[in-house]
Amino acid sequence: MSFYGIIGASILGLLASFIRYFEMPVLQRIAGMYIELSRNTPLLIQLFFIYYAFPEIGIKLSAQTSGIIGLIFLGGSYMAAAFTGGLNGVDKIQVESGKAIGLTNWQLARYVVLPQGLSLSVPAIAANVIFLIKETSIFTVIAIPELTNTALDQIGMYYHTDESLLLLVIGYAIILIPLSILLTWLERRARYGAFGN
Repeated sequence: MSFYGIIGASILGLLASFIRYFEMPVLQRIAGMYIELSRNTPLLIQLFFIYYAFPEIGIKLSAQTSGIIGLIFLGGSYMAAAFTGGLNGVDKIQVESGKAIGLTNWQLARYVVLPQGLSLSVPAIAANVIFLIKETSIFTVIAIPELTNTALDQIGMYYHTDESLLLLVIGYAIILIPLSILLTWLERRARYGAFGN
């Protein structure tokens, strides 16, 4: 589920950051409202709303689908901030030069802004990936079987609190430490690519 949530959040975040970067007036306002709403409400409340309120208006979602949508909604706003930071790091003279030779916004994005902006965004994106994986522990409130939910089930059935929590910590460490090492390696590669070192 984390995989789908992170991919969806990245797509939504990139879209929102492009809307804000290229200053599309009406869409920019909508993107800004989405980012503020998403970042200023807890994921727990967002999950409850998606899982329990949507059926009231006729939209019935499974717990897993609700979890993925919640992760995309929350993660998209954080990814938008990461991408926006990278896009804003692109030298404005290059953007103005592209406009001067007649490049459209799409061409500017594809050939000038996106390649440089993405490499500048990698450290923030990496931090967001780790953050979003850790946020999946909240999914236990809507009964999604993930690491935390499994540990709590073991505690409830066998009363092995210490062992279950230790295994939970080890489980997250097994997932997150190698991922963190991989993302740090990607950050270094992106940094060298972005700055030509």
